[in-house]
Amino acid sequence: MPMKSSLPSLPSLLLVDAATCVVLGLALEFGARPIAALTGLPESPLLYAGLSLLPIAAIMALVALRPALQPAGALLVIAGNAAWAIASLALLATGWVTPNGLGIAFVVVQALVVAVLAMLERAALRRMAPHPRAA
Repeated sequence: MPMKSSLPSLPSLLLVDAATCVVLGLALEFGARPIAALTGLPESPLLYAGLSLLPIAAIMALVALRPALQPAGALLVIAGNAAWAIASLALLATGWVTPNGLGIAFVVVQALVVAVLAMLERAALRRMAPHPRAA
């Protein structure tokens, strides 16, 4: 008897991902100034990151809600998440931004959340893939 995976379905993960993008996007869009003051991160990039997250969330939701989930769409989301996480950490590593301790924690935690979502989505996508039959 095959074991049932406890991993959420890919559409569910994509919808959670989309929801987190909306929440963070709105927080950054409407709270860029106070977040910048608290974290030492520059206000403009926070605002633009927030604005970019809203259409990204829409794409994620569209991929998740299609009647037949397209692997290429899911891979696009996974690759985008990986790029976001890497770019976030690169901001700190390159010195492009010099946040205070709270700002470092903010960048690292959101990058880790995005990376974990990407890994869970990839695992769920693999679980959906047809497995070749043994000959």
